Amino acid sequence: MSEKVRVRFAPSPTGPLHIGGVRTALFNYLFAKKHGGDFLLRIEDTDQNRYVEGAEAYIIEALNWLKIPYNEGPGKEGNCGPYRQSERKHIYRKYADDLIESGNAYYAFDTAEELDAHRKDHEEKGKTFIYNWHNRQKLKNSLTLSKEETQKKIDAGEEFVIRFKSPEKENLHLNDIIRGEMHVDTSILDDKVLFKSDGMPTYHLANIVDDHLMEITHVIRGEEWLPSLALHILLYRAFGWTAPQFAHLPLILKPTGNGKLSKRDGDKMGFPVFPLQWQPAEGEMFSGYREDGYLPEAVINMLAFLGWNPGTEQEIFSLKDLVNTFELERVHKAGAKFDPEKTKWFQHQYLQKMDNSALASQFADLLKNKNIEASQNLESIVSLLKERATFMEDLWEQGSFFFETPNSYDPKAAEKAFKDETSILLNEVVSILNEIDDFSAATISEKIKGWITSENIGFGKVMMPLRLALVGEMKGPDVFDILSILGKKESIFRIERAIAFID
Repeated sequence: MSEKVRVRFAPSPTGPLHIGGVRTALFNYLFAKKHGGDFLLRIEDTDQNRYVEGAEAYIIEALNWLKIPYNEGPGKEGNCGPYRQSERKHIYRKYADDLIESGNAYYAFDTAEELDAHRKDHEEKGKTFIYNWHNRQKLKNSLTLSKEETQKKIDAGEEFVIRFKSPEKENLHLNDIIRGEMHVDTSILDDKVLFKSDGMPTYHLANIVDDHLMEITHVIRGEEWLPSLALHILLYRAFGWTAPQFAHLPLILKPTGNGKLSKRDGDKMGFPVFPLQWQPAEGEMFSGYREDGYLPEAVINMLAFLGWNPGTEQEIFSLKDLVNTFELERVHKAGAKFDPEKTKWFQHQYLQKMDNSALASQFADLLKNKNIEASQNLESIVSLLKERATFMEDLWEQGSFFFETPNSYDPKAAEKAFKDETSILLNEVVSILNEIDDFSAATISEKIKGWITSENIGFGKVMMPLRLALVGEMKGPDVFDILSILGKKESIFRIERAIAFID
């Protein structure tokens, strides 16, 4: 690509960032980095009635947690700021006036009541009311009023909107990187409102002007904006500007049934649909991937596969791998069904890939929150437990016995493992352990297995009650590893407690 790639993620701060929005941000980020370009964040907050306090900070924190930070945006000012549309509102009126001057837009003074009356009249006749070429010459606007009458209404403070003048009977050619060529009959387009008399632009005008002034080369956005593509292309043409290339991403669909994934689907099925936990000023709290224990790398890998495919069997991609491999042409047109179990699979894979020291460090934080001091053997413990773990909390559920002496024994397991001769056998195990100086798993295994074999004892008669004495349940890694990590003193203490229980 000859010109420098510049893409933008442009969310509205109306609440927490849905994972559909995160996926859009990710694909923008990957495309920019693949081509050595810039990734911008623009906050589209023109609708102040829907503005939610804290939403912008949430968006920024989510992108940083996922390790897909923006190059330019709020707090990272480049040459194209400011990056909040509410701070740019002084810019847009000039461009609305330019469209009026060129004949591509007009003032409209129709009141909400008058437009409602037109809609009802059309409905009664079995028609749909569309404000465009076929009726704009009959409505209250600057196309039917003289220049003097129009100015008089503006000077008198009458409310107005500026509407785009859609062309009549044109076959408009559109191109999308993902969806290919499309054609739209402009006769079916309505004359969209671009600017309101309160001084604020609508999304359509602000979006186009900002993308032009910020030198955006590629607009990568959700499928829900596809119906607006024709208007946006027409606006670029009306301004005499070169339009960016467009790519409309497929929807993320519900795991079951039809339709777009919503926050309610997550509530019903027990999985997050937001990257971070969200607590509104009033109302219920929504869970987040971070707080639910997911690694950002796993979330990124999962999101990349929602609508994109590398064309190979490979599924595990680091962020660097994704940047190198990603192509918009390999994004699907069809919606991508969200799979909560596949998300857990990615999480499991990334937990297994984690370095034991890093895993131990995070596990130490979890233990600290439980007021438990981490042992010196924490790396050894996590290396034994991680294979069966998907989340950090799983390490605790599987290995809590390393840090807390069991004060009871699983009843069913005790009934099966604790027999009349068990006390005698466990006392012999204590004697063997007392004689061992090198308390390594290998040495313990050699001594105890040697005794079992030499005495011709069934392995289950010793190993089952020994595990139950150490753990309290029939779970955990190899018994000899457990003994080695617990150490001689704690191991013997637990075994003697079990003997007392049996007796």
